[in-house]
Amino acid sequence: MGALLALASAVCYGFVDFAGGLLSRRVHFAVVTFLGQAGGLLLALVAALVLPTRAVGPADLLWGTLSGAGSATAMHFLNRGLSRGAMSVVVPVSAVTGVALSVVCGVLFLGDRPTPPAWLGICLTVPALWLVSAGGTHRGGDGRRRPGPALTDGLLASAGVAVQYIGLAQADPASGLWPVAAGRLAAVLLLLPATWRHAPEFRRSARSSGRALLIGAGAALGLVLYLWATRLQMLAVAVVLASLYPAVPTVLGLAVLREKVTRAQATGLVGSAAAVVLLSVG
Repeated sequence: MGALLALASAVCYGFVDFAGGLLSRRVHFAVVTFLGQAGGLLLALVAALVLPTRAVGPADLLWGTLSGAGSATAMHFLNRGLSRGAMSVVVPVSAVTGVALSVVCGVLFLGDRPTPPAWLGICLTVPALWLVSAGGTHRGGDGRRRPGPALTDGLLASAGVAVQYIGLAQADPASGLWPVAAGRLAAVLLLLPATWRHAPEFRRSARSSGRALLIGAGAALGLVLYLWATRLQMLAVAVVLASLYPAVPTVLGLAVLREKVTRAQATGLVGSAAAVVLLSVG
């Protein structure tokens, strides 16, 4: 049951990224991000109230708030990158680098000791990132290739992913889903100033606003499924399955949107998937 929940989390996250990326190409990405976090807040509050909670401490809420700040950063730059770049580049870069940063920060600051497979995943991240980013670079006036805006957004999003992972991991399991709700509230408040100037878009398309809310609720559902899976299944198995989510938008980007991929990028995508699995096992 736990493995199925983790796999469901991956599928949920994957479709959310794909739908959010498409919507960000029609509606300003800041609006999509803000409404997404608002939708996630509503679902997280309902889930936190329904599911049993033994004890919630101030530290749990603070860690959840930090995680929410990382989530706001990740989704802001991810949606911006998806709105102007190839989905098959932005999502894998943000995912594999975010996992790698989480492992490195755990070693340096939290006393984690990764296994040899995890260190192999960290080393594999570098060439995989270089190969995948071949589609996210552009040539400058001097003829040299430099990171394109989509790749840059993917890297910035990965920093937010790392903060989200590390912050949420510090919350006590006894606190239930309240750290998730606190994180969504923090994300909404942090994103509000950047979204305020785009307020007219909220009224321009009620249907798009509704879709953004549903996308955010789907992201929160994916996180809830993942946390639930870790309590019913071995952590390593749950993390590996949940970390497979980049495959969904990448494949959909290639199959549905007809995004072209070079042989080098295809190799990088395979390497990215292998790196996520190795890092998750560690």
